[in-house]
Amino acid sequence: MLLHDPWALALLLLLPVLYTLERRRRREAAVRYPTLGILRSLPVSARSRLRWLPPLLFGLSLLLLVGALTRPQRGRAESQYSGEGIDIMLAVDISTSMLAEDFQLEGQRANRLEAVKAVVKGFVGARASDRIGLVLFGARAYTQSPLTLDHGWLLGNLERAETGMIEDGTAVGSALATATGRLKASDAKSKVVILLTDGQSNAGKVSPVAAAEAAKALGVKVYTIGAGTRGLAPYPARDLFGNKVYQPMQVDVDEATLKEIARKTDGRYFRATDTQSLQEIYQEIDRMERTTFTAPRYLDFDELYAWFVIPALVLLCAEAGLTHTVMRRLP
Repeated sequence: MLLHDPWALALLLLLPVLYTLERRRRREAAVRYPTLGILRSLPVSARSRLRWLPPLLFGLSLLLLVGALTRPQRGRAESQYSGEGIDIMLAVDISTSMLAEDFQLEGQRANRLEAVKAVVKGFVGARASDRIGLVLFGARAYTQSPLTLDHGWLLGNLERAETGMIEDGTAVGSALATATGRLKASDAKSKVVILLTDGQSNAGKVSPVAAAEAAKALGVKVYTIGAGTRGLAPYPARDLFGNKVYQPMQVDVDEATLKEIARKTDGRYFRATDTQSLQEIYQEIDRMERTTFTAPRYLDFDELYAWFVIPALVLLCAEAGLTHTVMRRLP
């Protein structure tokens, strides 16, 4: 059994005051006499002997109403809750090279950023118990979403991510440093950064290796993903008449640096050359990063406030009935 709103117990401090005021009100004489000596010789009636009963009923009803305000609940079924206790920061490259269309979605040609959005959506959906955040980067990095359990809001921010939102470039070190900074205060059992890029680091004030050293010092594991087919990739452009055409673009993933980042932080490096391999990479990371713990929780609750409200109403009705009938005072 638990109290949903235990703060309501503070109202108990007011009950003695209310009860005292009510007693005083009832004791005020309706007709004043210069002396009560003549009345003391009269026999005491049952009505007089029970004059304490209405205030008592009033006080008990207030006590029960305070109990109802706390919303007492009783669990009907107990189960074991499993969770991962992992904080994950996703760092996604949104430089213009991510527009290269060497991936596919539903049989149609798609650019790298579109494919990443689709795959990350499935990855996030499978980790309902983990806090996940998002860092976007080009020539600089910024936090699009801090660590959160509101995955719908997170994915909404990812969906709005587009190339051209920030200056073009690839600041791998800054992205990793920003993502690591978001995990610095985390007390999760496991802290992970999944960094995806399709190029070489050519911007930012922090070198990728220095950022990796900082991540290692903070106990952050980094998985790096190089995105893009090997060789040449079709890059969309416009001809003189405004028609969409494709130009071959050299894929230039700095695999050596990405491998070094992963090695220093006890992570792994992956290469995604198409949508299928990208999906398999996130699935493999999902399988590797499972630190399960169990804890009891109640699945359903019975609300018990009615057991307090109904007696309180009965007592109030009894108090009102006595006050206006057999215990009625002279006006």
